[in-house]
Amino acid sequence: MTNIASRTDESDERVPAPHEIDAFGLSDVGKVRTDNQDHFLVASLNQTLDVHGTSIPADDGALASKVRRGFVMMVADGVGGGVAGETASQTAVRAISRFVTEAMEIYERGEASTDPKFAEEMVRAVCRAHDEVKGEAERDEGHRGMATTLTLVISRWPRLYLVHVGDSRAYRLRKGRLELLTKDQTMAQMMVELGKLKPEDVDKSRLKNVLWSALGGSEASPDTLAFEVDWQQRMLLCTDGLTKHVTDDEIREQLGRDASSESICRGLIALALERGGTDNVTVVVVQLRRGGA
Repeated sequence: MTNIASRTDESDERVPAPHEIDAFGLSDVGKVRTDNQDHFLVASLNQTLDVHGTSIPADDGALASKVRRGFVMMVADGVGGGVAGETASQTAVRAISRFVTEAMEIYERGEASTDPKFAEEMVRAVCRAHDEVKGEAERDEGHRGMATTLTLVISRWPRLYLVHVGDSRAYRLRKGRLELLTKDQTMAQMMVELGKLKPEDVDKSRLKNVLWSALGGSEASPDTLAFEVDWQQRMLLCTDGLTKHVTDDEIREQLGRDASSESICRGLIALALERGGTDNVTVVVVQLRRGGA
């Protein structure tokens, strides 16, 4: 397991209100493929007050509101073709959703009160999802060989946790600077790190899309990162259907627009489709907007 890196940024101490968290996800099959093997999830983590009886009017906002503990978002890109790839990514997203909920409950009870322990719970959740994808493949002959990428972000103000497997990506835009937070777990990238392939030759390499780490594959090696989130940054999760056609400069331009997360998602997918849309393309964007949209 990769050690957890920690980054400290200036942060606003005020916890964002639910309406100030603008998160949106969108997936498109593209213009070439007939099936979509991508899946995504955007969700808030809440504590809810269930009222069983009161004399206060039912529409009173104080009773109807939820206490938001944070949010979770993820993208998964299935490998294996057709139904197998779709099943792999769907299985992973469902499993992670279940395990993350369990981990958050443990954290809230104080049983995992420090950041490293919470991050370890997230990694364990990803490893359990890996086992579920492998188990599904073993049970169904038609699903043999299926696997999936997974890029997962969980926020519990003011900390943000990232767990990554495969070659989907997470970007952060802050003060006009775009930062790639993940590393592609492909054979081509491994060759670059070993000094056997030049970075500028990656796009031409036959190993560019060959994963050495994937959920359900022969190996799943999660990379992790933890840092403080603040009001000045926006985040993007995406599958490689976006980055095949859209450059980092164009991603920075889209994320930098004064626009809603939904508008940014639609703009990015439109760019990928204009360039050919040769793969499924999935994007998730989250930003904090003072006062709400």
